[in-house]
This record gives sequence, structure tokens and C-alpha cells, in this order.
Amino acid sequence: MIPDLARSRSALDRVDYADHFSLETAHGHAGPERWARAMFGDLPNLGERFIWQVLLGLRLRPAADTVAGWPVTDRGEDWLRMATASSRMSVNLVVTTSDGRAALTTLVRYDRTSGGLLWRPLSAVHRALVPGLLRDADARLRADTTADTTADTTAETT
Repeated sequence: MIPDLARSRSALDRVDYADHFSLETAHGHAGPERWARAMFGDLPNLGERFIWQVLLGLRLRPAADTVAGWPVTDRGEDWLRMATASSRMSVNLVVTTSDGRAALTTLVRYDRTSGGLLWRPLSAVHRALVPGLLRDADARLRADTTADTTADTTAETT
């Protein structure tokens, strides 16, 4: 079930595929952009580039105002939307942080029949990967918090 609030963050006029994964976390205060960067990084890795650009044909543009090449197209205090498209599909990734949870909602519009034919089998891989993506991001944020605390402690004691 896709929460109505997450679906309402989409810029797509029609949604043909949607999924929503969330994780209970002590790091929900980190904010949606920090969570997005913990999940995807500043630049896409080789595997992400292969899936997003080669297989799906999505247009990414690594720049300061992107997350892993995905343009940040809108944001609020507890959510961030990244969006891009190919000739076959348009995709929104919505990251939300609230109530001790972090979530990733994926919304896809098939702009051509080939978009659905391509995404349907790849979506199974996507659904298998996203829970680990959220757990790994939580671990990164935990490590960052520990490093920040250590740095603060060191700064106070020197």
C-alpha cells in the first residue's frame, strides 16, 4: 500500500507502477536529502549507471543539485523528490523522513508500451534491492553519527 501522502509528492500525472519501502530508524532526524545521499551517494556507482542509464535509458546529469545524477525537483521539510525520464518512462523517487521512519517511494509512468515491458521484470530486482538499500543507508548514517560524536568528543578534550 502506497501512502497517499507519498503518492501526492509525485509530479507524474499518471502512475503505472508504485512501491513504498520504509524502515524504522533512530536517524529519521537526518532529513530526506541526507537519507537520499546515504542511499545513492553524490554520483551513481557503476551498477546504478548500468541499470539506470543503459537498461532503463534514464537521463542522469551529475551536478551539485542532483543526488547520484537524479535532479532534485521538489522538496519539503521531511521529503525530497528526485525525477528523471527516458523515452520509455518517467520516474519519481520520493524520500521521506518522519515519525522515526525513513522511506523510499518509487513511482513510474510508462510513456511507451516498451517502458512497461522493460520495467516489469526489472521491478522484481528493484523490490529485492530496496530493503537492503535502506538498511545500508541507516548503517552509513549511524557510522556518520558515531564519527561526528567522536570528532565532537575529541574536539572537546584537546
